[in-house]
Amino acid sequence: MQAKTIKVVSLRTGKPRQAMYRGKEVATAIFKEPVSGPVFLSRLNFAGDEQADKVNHGGLDKAVCVYSLDRYPYFEKVLGRRLDCGAFGENVTVSGVDEEGVCIGDVFQLGEAVVQVSQPRKPCFKVALKWDLPDLPLQMEQTGYTGFYLRVLAEGWVAPDSELKLQQRQPKAVTIAFLNHIRYHDKTNGEAIRRILEVEELAESWRTVFEKRLGQLEEA
Repeated sequence: MQAKTIKVVSLRTGKPRQAMYRGKEVATAIFKEPVSGPVFLSRLNFAGDEQADKVNHGGLDKAVCVYSLDRYPYFEKVLGRRLDCGAFGENVTVSGVDEEGVCIGDVFQLGEAVVQVSQPRKPCFKVALKWDLPDLPLQMEQTGYTGFYLRVLAEGWVAPDSELKLQQRQPKAVTIAFLNHIRYHDKTNGEAIRRILEVEELAESWRTVFEKRLGQLEEA
């Protein structure tokens, strides 16, 4: 069941900085800091938020990264420590909803801005870097506890105590959890892939993955 109003418990931004990973120095913006007041959300990002790797991060379909506080207890057990908001490098930490509760194409009001769910997050090695756990991105994928991205339909100011208020539900109801399940587990389910591809609001990078997979299934 999709929540009509989602509580935002943390709003964070960050700029790239150098960090060590497997003996090499890399640039990463995964270390986000809480904002103290309203910040402007443009089509590309929150003011003060940047990406170190602009090839694999950022862009119109990945303007805002969202993660659910409801998933924190699982990873607190995995990591053996208490986690603060922003633990997974997300801009927005929410409570009361997770990957099962939002669908590709759902439209929300976020402060003055209007945003739309575009794709699941695909965790990269920067999460592993932050917590010194090499297989953490894989664990996020396999559990489906990935979080998700928003694109910005209308720019505006967003305060730390803003809410995500549902404005429009995408009628095909393809959840973030469903996408993760088909991508990482039920990989040869052609019927499910076709259902996913019917959702016009799906981010292009994920559409490309599923179109390629469907093509391979049809050729087999």
